Amino acid sequence: MNPTNLIIYLIAGAIVGYVASRIMRTNSQQGLILDIVVGVVGAYLAGYFISPLLGVGTINEAITLPTLLVTLLGSVALLAVYKAVARR
Repeated sequence: MNPTNLIIYLIAGAIVGYVASRIMRTNSQQGLILDIVVGVVGAYLAGYFISPLLGVGTINEAITLPTLLVTLLGSVALLAVYKAVARR
């Protein structure tokens, strides 16, 4: 992976993580770094679990609207699990 792709993936991860944190109302609890982590881990989870179910490619193949939406879904699911565990 060349450095340009890495920067693009980090920016996409930050945007998806930020949107997911706004949807799950955790954005006041996390900063930019955690947004990126949520976006990247959400992309990984989405690529492993959700993409095969929906027949959509992963963000590693191409950054398109469907792959970003699947990544967003994975990020929202990650934050939902985090919120459920944090309440205990």
